[in-house]
Amino acid sequence: MQQQQQKVTQQTNINKIAMIEDDEEIAELLLLYLQQFGYSAENFSNPLNGLKALQSNSYSLLILDLSLPKIDGLELLKEIRKFSNIPIIISSARGSVRDKVEGLNLGADDYLPKPYEPIELIARIKAILKRMSNNEINKFNSYVPFFTIDSNRIFKNGEYINLTGAEYEIMKIFIENSGKILSRDEILDQAKSISWDSIDRTIDVIVSRIRHKIENNPRTPEYILSIRGVGYKFVQPSFDNL
Repeated sequence: MQQQQQKVTQQTNINKIAMIEDDEEIAELLLLYLQQFGYSAENFSNPLNGLKALQSNSYSLLILDLSLPKIDGLELLKEIRKFSNIPIIISSARGSVRDKVEGLNLGADDYLPKPYEPIELIARIKAILKRMSNNEINKFNSYVPFFTIDSNRIFKNGEYINLTGAEYEIMKIFIENSGKILSRDEILDQAKSISWDSIDRTIDVIVSRIRHKIENNPRTPEYILSIRGVGYKFVQPSFDNL
């Protein structure tokens, strides 16, 4: 586990910034400014894609809008704080005291109401990063998956899990779709080794076998959850929760 965490730490780029902003014009302007000041920036207009990127990549800071499609920015902030302490600057046209207080209470580090001059955002980014040493930045980005895939093998907390071909394929699908509800048809569509002629029960049997290999108590699963009438949802924990 220590080796895996060290590897992620080494890959952290203190100048890599994520942004979740659905206004393309604003995003383009901010990306330009960030690049001019030496930051590598990436914007996600779809907040769910941004959430997924934060779970699998290392960033030094997040610029977060609140008025987003599909999910409110404050709800998104709650989800992010479940797995990461990445510094967050809220950049939003919602400038009410209530939104500011709630955003800061939920874990935002700063709140910048729109409209503002981009140079002010740069100043606030510099101020936040300056307050943090490299070790602190790495700590904020220390989210490491509990289940990992390496060389066509799957590991739980660094320990190899002995899976059959079908079990490996379904487990790999779960890991790659962590947090997403998958129907049995979706699993069959992605699983090359399982025929479409297979009945739904085939998936259930394989999932049951996997649970006996990865769950602490297969009868009350923590990782592969059954979603009644739909399918399954894989929950990927982090080392912070161990």
